[in-house]
Amino acid sequence: MASIYIISPSSAVRDKAAFARGVKRLKTLGHSVEVDPAALASHMRFAGDDATRIAAIHRAAASGADVVMTSRGGYGLTRILPSINTKAVAKSIERGSQWVGYSDFCALKFALLTKYGSITWAGPDVCDDFGTKYLSGTEAAHTTPPDDIMEACFDDLVQGINEGAGWRMPKEPVAKAIKNTINSVASPAIIQRATAPLSTQNLSIKNATLWGGNLCVTTALLGTPYMPQIDKGVLFFEDVAEHPYKVERMLTTWLHAGILQRQRAIVLGQFSNYTLFPAHDKGYRLQTVIDWLRKQTKVPVLTGMPFGHVPTKVCLPVGAKISLNTEDRDALMFWG
Repeated sequence: MASIYIISPSSAVRDKAAFARGVKRLKTLGHSVEVDPAALASHMRFAGDDATRIAAIHRAAASGADVVMTSRGGYGLTRILPSINTKAVAKSIERGSQWVGYSDFCALKFALLTKYGSITWAGPDVCDDFGTKYLSGTEAAHTTPPDDIMEACFDDLVQGINEGAGWRMPKEPVAKAIKNTINSVASPAIIQRATAPLSTQNLSIKNATLWGGNLCVTTALLGTPYMPQIDKGVLFFEDVAEHPYKVERMLTTWLHAGILQRQRAIVLGQFSNYTLFPAHDKGYRLQTVIDWLRKQTKVPVLTGMPFGHVPTKVCLPVGAKISLNTEDRDALMFWG
């Protein structure tokens, strides 16, 4: 299959059992795996001090591996971006290495895209995706194996046959006025239109640059030399443990910067593991943010893409030219 080189460019690996399971799982799938010498290093909250993590990235670039994969995300890449030899990383990509990761890894992906137009992959990491606790036999019912869709998408990536991703967008709440109309008319056609995402039906986009990633990490790059200048692209976001008001605040920054309005579509992946405060929020939730965003721009806003800090995730080529089509709630992104 593929040769995989594993690095830890961000936070320290605290769950070493998950790391070991992830490495074992990748080997079970037929891959040859090389773990960087500093992959399990620890310095404060980081996987080694800055110099250690920079050196690991440079070793990965020189490894000649088919795939360079991160052990986990967290925090640590934005502070070392100026010291990374991004040209060496870009050269490794030109030679055929696929750099794969998400979360904090978005910082390096954006730097590579900005400077060299390099295509990297938003995809799984070792600990959270391949390292899920999985036991065989009678205990299997109490554990979770690695997600089969995630593994299939990663397998397509390493074989060079990953050509697209499709999903069915979720039904969204119907406004009260529309609900009254539905109740009085009881038309299936009206129900279908009313419950489909707004401004996305029969969308057809061709030859647009796909870019984006973790909302918090990418927002931190606004106004820096590492923010790609992309117009008429397809911009996607995901995040974890961020209350909807924080998601809205970050999206507001992108709006004020004028970036969202210049895209051809905005695609929202999964926003997971956050806590609402009903007594204070009083109905304010993620759907509130989506509805608000659609009122701020004429750019179509799609939802439900299977990518983020969740088990089921597709692999997405950041920086590649794609086509995006929707029909009612069905969405298809294609780059083959």
